[in-house]
Amino acid sequence: MDIELFNYELPEELIAQTPAKIRDECRLLCINKKNNTYEDKIFRDIIDYLKPGDVIVRNNTKVMPARIFGVKEGTGAKVEILLLKQIEGDTWECLAGNAKPIKVGSVISFNDGKLKAECIEVKDEGLRIMNFKYHGIFMEIMNEIGAMPLPPYIKKKCEDNSQYQTVFAKVYGSAAAPTAGFHFTEDLIKRCEEKGVKFLDVTLNIGLGTFKPVKEKTCEAHKMHVEHYEISQEVADELNLARKEGRRIIALGTTSTRTLESVMRKFGEFRADKDDTDIYIMPGYKYKAIDALITNFHLPKSTLIMLVSAFMGREFTLEMYNHAVENQYRFFSFGDSMFIYGK
Repeated sequence: MDIELFNYELPEELIAQTPAKIRDECRLLCINKKNNTYEDKIFRDIIDYLKPGDVIVRNNTKVMPARIFGVKEGTGAKVEILLLKQIEGDTWECLAGNAKPIKVGSVISFNDGKLKAECIEVKDEGLRIMNFKYHGIFMEIMNEIGAMPLPPYIKKKCEDNSQYQTVFAKVYGSAAAPTAGFHFTEDLIKRCEEKGVKFLDVTLNIGLGTFKPVKEKTCEAHKMHVEHYEISQEVADELNLARKEGRRIIALGTTSTRTLESVMRKFGEFRADKDDTDIYIMPGYKYKAIDALITNFHLPKSTLIMLVSAFMGREFTLEMYNHAVENQYRFFSFGDSMFIYGK
């Protein structure tokens, strides 16, 4: 498929630079894909579209403030490091903003030596394996000195790191947030639960690959990034029961979708699992795990707009995106949301 089939015109001013002041007051485009109808709503109105017995599966990953700025010992060269993935213990795969001076044995000092990192392996594309040394608790130090690794299209820094977390984030491990979850407040979650909606948590650690543009001319030529997911036996049992009883499984975001579809592809049912996935969902893919999807508006020609197109059809997806542009919806990570339902 030609990648241009997933392109659309987006005025730059519609790319949200800050989150909604009140999370559940962002806009919501409710889309019935069965009969190709839609309604413009506010996110908290989603409760009117939910039914008792619905299961919403959310990604409880937590974004680490993983951008840290230091100096190379011996030369004083300024270095930016982004922690990507924990290898084991205090050893991390990192992306160096000024990678050339960082060789095996180089030591980077952060915050006047409160945290130090020694390069133990040099990899391609600015990647380095770093071993960190510190006194105290690592995550407390990172929370003190680190900055959130915001997507490249967001030019403003967060006033508060909590703006780039969901209210249900628990498990540190991501370089980017599962942004579809931003719109849920604790109060809205409580009201949904009182209606009989169940929330289940999975974990998928989101890497920078989620922002990787598709540079190839065809979708098939693009190499999908790999991410690690985990699903517990308790959650798997709840999901299998929901399927058996004909209750809707609603994925909150593309990362929850990728987790559930990966497990279903692997086993043909939901099971406890910890694994890496490179699942690539594009039109032609037959969904096996989810019945409805809550998601933000994604970049043109991205793998995420392909995932949405596979769920409700490419032409209708682009029609809805054009409607959102014409009606001044806000796009991308801090932007507005859509709820896609209907079999």
